Amino acid sequence: MATDRPAPLGDEHVDRLGNGRVDHLRDERVDHRFKGLPPDAEGLTVGALAAERRDLFTGGFTTPVLALSAESLAHNLALLETYAERHGLAFAPHGKTSMSPQLFERQLAHGAWGITAALPHQARVYRAFGIRRIFLANEVVDAAALRWLSGELDRDPDFRFLCYVDSVRGVALMDEALRAAGATRPVEVVVELGAGEGARTGARTEAECAAVADAVAAVTTLRLAGVAGYEGEVPDADGDRVRAWLRRLVALAAEFDKAGRFSGPDGPDEIVISAGGSAWFDAVADVFAEIPELSLPVLKLLRSGAYVSHDDGHYRRLTPFNRVPGEGALEPAFRLWAQVVSRPSAGQAFLNAGKRDAAYDLDLPEPQVVRDGRTGEVRPATGLTVTGLSDQHTWVSTAEGAELEVGDWVGLGLSHPCTSFDKWQLIPLVEADGAVTDLIRTFF
Repeated sequence: MATDRPAPLGDEHVDRLGNGRVDHLRDERVDHRFKGLPPDAEGLTVGALAAERRDLFTGGFTTPVLALSAESLAHNLALLETYAERHGLAFAPHGKTSMSPQLFERQLAHGAWGITAALPHQARVYRAFGIRRIFLANEVVDAAALRWLSGELDRDPDFRFLCYVDSVRGVALMDEALRAAGATRPVEVVVELGAGEGARTGARTEAECAAVADAVAAVTTLRLAGVAGYEGEVPDADGDRVRAWLRRLVALAAEFDKAGRFSGPDGPDEIVISAGGSAWFDAVADVFAEIPELSLPVLKLLRSGAYVSHDDGHYRRLTPFNRVPGEGALEPAFRLWAQVVSRPSAGQAFLNAGKRDAAYDLDLPEPQVVRDGRTGEVRPATGLTVTGLSDQHTWVSTAEGAELEVGDWVGLGLSHPCTSFDKWQLIPLVEADGAVTDLIRTFF
């Protein structure tokens, strides 16, 4: 039968997450590898620099510098924890967004079941920091990666790993590699239902999904654990189309269960049904609430990841909280600070940040505030528009009367968290008063 979300992992689990490996990140030395950090902090450990609580603007940080709001981060973590609990969902946030073990630890402390990955390399990072439950939302056919996975499963009986399968050929490749590796524990897999013709990965029809499940049943190196997919790839997505696809996913699980695909002495202890990006998790919650009684408990697994920092563009427009405002609202946590280095005409200015520093794949950065280079006063970025990015310059159009001069700092809102995190290896965590209280390490 379907069950409510499992109890959140307690503090004891979080403390043991990486046997102190996350804490060891504070021992890393600050040096030339990390842009934006104070030159006079060279040689300090990350922990020592954070303990100084330097001001982002007057403490020696150089521009451009990406800042992550401590308050908005805490708000977003708590909001998704509450949302998942309210809707009876387990939650494995997609770690590709931040690739930050410090943030993974906080997500787990806020009730996450595990962390989602897209690639075996990401799973290796997770394991290096002690993540015990990984959902890999892709089919894995790389023999070297499967050999590593087999070793991890054999070494750690508490490690749980699930991944997609979407083809008979993929099942054969996985089986061949795992047998060659001498695997003793079967790899748990979920059949991926494609979101529609012309969408991304996944078997396109229920019949193809059944053929993949049959292939899994024919080998001993894999174990069918459920079904999954990504509703964000539904063609011409709207609420009705997304919910219709999600009901197909649920029906597929029910049909597999009716056919006895999850039964037997080597079957799973629960049936996994998983979906949920950052644009349609309200639809996932609605449809997963309709899951019928099945022969085993159901793990209803949501995988949204962009919520952790949210943004000032793409996800600000797409977030389900726009449709369900009574459930709360996420807060954009990133602000990229850049400095005006040229004001060649009344209608134009250039900042010292560019494609190497700012996400630009979905939207250009958005000027939000200006910090006066003379007085430190912060004012709205009235009359400023970003029109383009070069590698190391932001092109800014300035309206008539716009107040801006060389030396001013401009705070930019960013769109798309995934391509914001990946440009920065150490990101200052900044409190509302400007104090930098931590530095968030990423591993891309």
